[in-house]
Amino acid sequence: MIHWNNLDTLHSFQKLTRLEKRVCLPELMAGENGAVRVAKYSAPMACGLSYNYAAKAVDDEILSVLGELAAEAQLTEKYAALYNGEMINTGEKRLVLHQLTRGQLGEPVIADGVDKGAFYAAEQEKAADFARKVHSGEIANAAGEKFSTVVQIGIGGSDLGPRAMYLALENWARQNKTLKLEARFISNVDPDDAANVLKTIDVAHSLFVLVSKSGTTLETLTNETFVKESLRSMGLDPAKHMVAVTSETSPLAKSSDYLAAFFMDDYIGGRYSSSSCVGGVVLSLAFGPEVFARFLAGAHAADESAKEPELLKNPAMLDALIGVYERNVLGMPVTAVLPYSQALSRFPAHLQQLDMESNGKHVNRFGAPVSYPTGPVIFGEPGTNGQHSFYQLLHQGTDIIPLQFVGFRQNQAGMDMDIQGSSSQQKLCANVAAQILAFACGKRDENPNKSFDGGRPSSIIIGDQLTPEALGALLAHFENKVMFQGFCWNLNSFDQEGVQLGKVLAKRVLAHDTDGALKAYSDLLAI
Repeated sequence: MIHWNNLDTLHSFQKLTRLEKRVCLPELMAGENGAVRVAKYSAPMACGLSYNYAAKAVDDEILSVLGELAAEAQLTEKYAALYNGEMINTGEKRLVLHQLTRGQLGEPVIADGVDKGAFYAAEQEKAADFARKVHSGEIANAAGEKFSTVVQIGIGGSDLGPRAMYLALENWARQNKTLKLEARFISNVDPDDAANVLKTIDVAHSLFVLVSKSGTTLETLTNETFVKESLRSMGLDPAKHMVAVTSETSPLAKSSDYLAAFFMDDYIGGRYSSSSCVGGVVLSLAFGPEVFARFLAGAHAADESAKEPELLKNPAMLDALIGVYERNVLGMPVTAVLPYSQALSRFPAHLQQLDMESNGKHVNRFGAPVSYPTGPVIFGEPGTNGQHSFYQLLHQGTDIIPLQFVGFRQNQAGMDMDIQGSSSQQKLCANVAAQILAFACGKRDENPNKSFDGGRPSSIIIGDQLTPEALGALLAHFENKVMFQGFCWNLNSFDQEGVQLGKVLAKRVLAHDTDGALKAYSDLLAI
């Protein structure tokens, strides 16, 4: 039987708190000690990636207690309950099935009288078939000419994940000659967003993907209308240029306004939807369905690895529990995600939503307040750009912020050159190696302004190259990390009530149903 208990009631967590601040990173990471730790504290991940946590403030005893915490919190059993179709989203009384979009992990899941795995697979095949017809020219614009650009219209999880995944693979696809259509994204209701995209594309040869599960999302439908009016002003029929990704019950599902409709359901939250048709339609159109299938295979392999009950062989669970230790024992409220890959430039933004919308909760899964910190603040930028921006605070600020690096031994573009005795990729990798050690060990100097305390913990996920498989595995790793942390904190990581209040008040403002401060702010903004 599964027990859902608050973190601070678990004996293993209480034991963990008695081991507080026992690791001195400057000592452990210096000299040969550091080399031994780097070799020892590493866990293989799916698709050739590895998770190295040598520069985290943990030792064998702490890791052993974290293993006890994983067992007492029943993390493996709760994951199994999730992928076998138990009702895990207590706030909305829904199943949680995003892993099922990339492969079966357990028993077939039947919901609403439907085999959901078969349903997701059928929708993906429908999207793949549509993409192939677009690429061949069988589906074309009114003049019979091939589409050259795909534009996704969506917000939140309908934008952040798919946009990050597209940018992550765009250069790889160019190098491997699999870029079929260039992709652009419209998300912000600010009219400048849609206008700027429309000005930079060949609209007559563009296909628009409208993504709204309910078919009622205000920002998305506003942008859809903006785009449709722009198409009409150019003498184009919007119905010949648009497809929908929505639920089967939404008003968009069977509308003649779209060339086709692809379906999702309420069992997949927006921030977890990149491996559904939310990401699948635009990525299959952009790169080809075969590339999207490789991305799904990488995610599925990472999902399989997350089933491993032994903590040190389960990198997602290990990453999660080290994060819990940092948040709830060491008192670190922020985590920085630092990919040393320009292709991952929007990946930290996606992880902001994934993590903060999932675990930014003050009540447990039963609605009772929790008395301990939950999800951390997430931020980040690619290296080396971040080094010339906010790393000053990371190195010498008064708060210690845990760091999550991501790096690859090879670039995607297949082009590089030696400059001053080393290639650009070598310089990039040299910087991430140097930063890990600088954060861990610091530097003593007689001038206090040049002295670094060190003791800044970090981990790094390393791979050979950012391929579709590696990207899928990387995405699933973080999704599963967030899931395991939510289980530890006894949260419902799969609803997002915090985004609703502002939407309700915004509708009141637009209906001029305001008073007090809300009316005053409306007047200031000339609404």
